[in-house]
Amino acid sequence: MYMEDRHSDIRTPVRGATSSSVTHFTTHASSRQEFPSLWSRTPTNHSGNSHGNEDPTTTSAPVADAATRNRPEESTNERARPELERSARMPRTVAVVGAGAAGLVAARELLREGHAVVVFEKSARVGGTWAYDPRADADPLGGDPASPGAVHGSLYASLRTNLPRELMGFSGFPLAGRVFAGDARTFPGHREVLAFLDAFAAESGVAACVRLHAVVLRVRPLRQDTGERWAVAWRGESGEVAEEAFDAVVVCNGHYTVPLVPKIRGIDKWRGKQMHSHNYRTPEPFQDQNVVVVGLGASGIDIAREISHVAKEVHIASRCSEDRLGKIELYQNAWMHAEIDCIEDDGQVRFAEGSTVSADTILYSTGYRYHFPFLDLDGVTVDDNRVGPLYKHVFPPKYAPSLSFVGLPIKTIIFQSFELESKWIAAVLSGRSTLPSEEDMLAAVRKDYRRMEEAGRPKRHTHALWPEWVEYMNWLADQVGKPRLEARRCEMYEKALKCIWSLDERYRDRWEEEEEETSGTGAS
Repeated sequence: MYMEDRHSDIRTPVRGATSSSVTHFTTHASSRQEFPSLWSRTPTNHSGNSHGNEDPTTTSAPVADAATRNRPEESTNERARPELERSARMPRTVAVVGAGAAGLVAARELLREGHAVVVFEKSARVGGTWAYDPRADADPLGGDPASPGAVHGSLYASLRTNLPRELMGFSGFPLAGRVFAGDARTFPGHREVLAFLDAFAAESGVAACVRLHAVVLRVRPLRQDTGERWAVAWRGESGEVAEEAFDAVVVCNGHYTVPLVPKIRGIDKWRGKQMHSHNYRTPEPFQDQNVVVVGLGASGIDIAREISHVAKEVHIASRCSEDRLGKIELYQNAWMHAEIDCIEDDGQVRFAEGSTVSADTILYSTGYRYHFPFLDLDGVTVDDNRVGPLYKHVFPPKYAPSLSFVGLPIKTIIFQSFELESKWIAAVLSGRSTLPSEEDMLAAVRKDYRRMEEAGRPKRHTHALWPEWVEYMNWLADQVGKPRLEARRCEMYEKALKCIWSLDERYRDRWEEEEEETSGTGAS
């Protein structure tokens, strides 16, 4: 998993937002005509009455009810109650958006709780960001994810995990100790992880719940003021559009697709190439070039290191590099700089510490935007890459527990974070775990925001957990009655971070060599 340098202060309006710097997911009455249902019958509950939770003012066509096909019998009175009042043991119909690692483990945990699950995946396979795509966007900055032919994947050909196998699996289905695609290395390549996810989907029973080539177009509450139930409009491979009703929606669409590109003063004077790491695949195009890599996240370090083998010079720019400026001793042709100050009139790149370089390409490895183009609701925004308000990065208080997000936090043991969040959501939906009131959740969110502000942390780092990642993981474990993080796993993660930031090209192989030495010593 990769921990990106959230370098930019960009605020990104979508879904029709214009002058506002905040993305609002607002229901527009005119948009309700866009997705007519393909279902010919009027949905009914099991007593034969019209669907009690559907609001006739918010839909212009019948909504096919997933519950009528997937859920056990229930009484009319139980169906009529609001979402939070329903029987704690009643299975729910749940739509999961995305079949990457987060969506797959979310579906497994929901199935384990007895819920009826449909996973919508827009691509031709499961795996999400781990499905390598050699193509790149026509726009090297990846500015429009909705453009025809836009590429979802952001992997480069040589990518290996930056966490060891032991930290990459799920409970009951580890990546350690098994080989799925012939790559037994401690830090395997992306093909091994993808094969692991394929096997996990198949063996957990989740694969049978996945609809491939199913693009989610819109998710809206059937009652805008409560979010009791949800209408999910989706387009299949044939191009036809359907809309179905679910008790809950879990958003797992990933956040390594829509690039964050910083605003650089004077960039209009730049005459060279610009691209985002989203579209980086191999180093060969940078042969004999002077390249500026913006960002000191894990992928930025990897890419700068790889490019240095073919480029003339590589210059890394990051606001996190003040104590290590100058020539990087581990490389023959790479230098560390402070962040870019501006592009000068003659096109040279000026860095904040005062040095300048002439460059052929600026490559932004500056992270990604959280992007939910299908959400059609109010009360949830994306502001400077803060998705909120969200209680513990998962539940929007206004719509909890029937709407939730998995996988927003970064800088943690990602797969384990996915799993714990998913267990919490599944337990809450089945009534085994309870949430505070809407007011108390909002108060907790505001308290977290105030604490960030007082600590001088920018809003864009809301979902970056480090250095408090252990507290979050242990809190989630407490909610679902699971053991807290083992000290060994914490130490392993912190060691991996130090290795990444050491800039040592061989840290993965050295780690493996150390393990073999330790194992050999123990055996003797």
